[in-house]
Amino acid sequence: MTDPTPRKRSATRGPRTMGALHQSPFGQVPRPYPPTEVLSADHVMAIHTSALRVLAEIGMAVLEPRARALFAQAGAEVSGDTVRLDADLVGSLLATVPRTFGLEARNPARSLRFGRADCVFASVGGPAYVMDNDGGRRTGSFAEMQDYLKLIQSLNVIHQSGGNPFEPMDLPADTRYLDCFHAQIRLLDKNWQTETLGQARTLDGIEMAAISLGTTPEGLRDRPCLLGIINTNSPLQLDIPMAEGLMTMAEFGQVVVITPFTLAGAMSPVTLAGALVMQHAEAMVGIALTQIVRKGVPVMYGGFTSNVDMRSGAPAFGTPEYTKAAQASGQLARLIGVPFRSSNVNAANEVDAQAAYESQMSLWGAMMGGAHLIEHAAGWLHGGLTASFEKLIVDAEMLQMMQEYFKPLVVDEATLAFDAIREVGSGGHFFGSDHTMSRYEQAFYTPLLSNWDNHTTWLGKGGIKTRERANLVWKQLLTEYEQPPLDPAIDEALGAFVSKRKEEGGAPMN
Repeated sequence: MTDPTPRKRSATRGPRTMGALHQSPFGQVPRPYPPTEVLSADHVMAIHTSALRVLAEIGMAVLEPRARALFAQAGAEVSGDTVRLDADLVGSLLATVPRTFGLEARNPARSLRFGRADCVFASVGGPAYVMDNDGGRRTGSFAEMQDYLKLIQSLNVIHQSGGNPFEPMDLPADTRYLDCFHAQIRLLDKNWQTETLGQARTLDGIEMAAISLGTTPEGLRDRPCLLGIINTNSPLQLDIPMAEGLMTMAEFGQVVVITPFTLAGAMSPVTLAGALVMQHAEAMVGIALTQIVRKGVPVMYGGFTSNVDMRSGAPAFGTPEYTKAAQASGQLARLIGVPFRSSNVNAANEVDAQAAYESQMSLWGAMMGGAHLIEHAAGWLHGGLTASFEKLIVDAEMLQMMQEYFKPLVVDEATLAFDAIREVGSGGHFFGSDHTMSRYEQAFYTPLLSNWDNHTTWLGKGGIKTRERANLVWKQLLTEYEQPPLDPAIDEALGAFVSKRKEEGGAPMN
């Protein structure tokens, strides 16, 4: 494995830094603009009606027996593994989904709001590999994963940890999730996402979240603090581990995001309208199941429809199709009254221009599509196979810029600046005017990463390119990281729980 300690320095030269790093304060900035609508009301209803027809006439394979039994008790038609739901049943179950909810964080000041015009940025979660400028792409270690978590804590624009940033391959597969949960609790005071692969793993996450908040799993039933992703197996299937995770989270009042993986031309029809029909049908089945398990439990509608490269069959992300699908998905989620999740994705193989412009397309589609949660908002690379240290910083800059764009433009007597215009008059300049001098320090957005020097000055400072600057920024943030306080008794209880579950074998991967 490539040496995972790229932060070693020469004994004769200290680390290079970027100087003071400029970050926006932690907090959610509500979207002041109405969501972009790429579909007419008639077209939204046509997709919704077609999805209901799929559920009534074709149905969905639900492989977990208890889940099928719950559907049957609720009035669905069950034949073998196939569950069919009529439109009235679906409508009655969707009606109990809350349109807004909150998630507690260990630090109450970092708790989160979902719904309305609020949006949450969650860091990348789940890749198999890690990558930076120094070591290239490689399998990651637990120490590197902890470094990544420290950066997530340090970046104010990231509201939530999206789970394991990447798999720490130096830990045993059946128990590494326990160390990852413990690391997120210890190294962050932000909200974090859990794993929902099977009942045992899901219960462990709930138990550890409860310990961190000084309560029991039962005490969390009306205190949502965890969010987990439930992926359907498109086309039209919900497998056993995902169904177990969904039901366990719902039983304990925690939030799941039902996210079909509908790639147009592969796991769903090649047309975007057809792919959205399938996404909508699968999402509604999962959402309905949460309400059968526990009426009124928060749940989210996940949109992840994109397309494949029809020349190679490889998934494509950050495409115009992805952007339109995200915005259409927001319309479908609003139609049924369920908070909406989208993602910041790209298919680039390097932290390069492609990575930036595909991510910008994704972010624009998600944020102007009305997403309440943006998964993989920072750090995603290689179509989701890799978490990149430098991409984390590039994305943080883009997220800060989008948040700044969401701040309303102020128009009042002072900002109209009539007196300043009269003071300067014709042919002058505003650099030294009282109006400018009293406002210049906060007048404009200050970047975390971008360089605004002219070309000659930039060259004179070494001509450091964006990817190299991002490398310096994350290393500086890591040096400046301060671990948030955690009650030693809670940390000890978490450690004891982890040790006990490891002795019991953890939750083996099926």
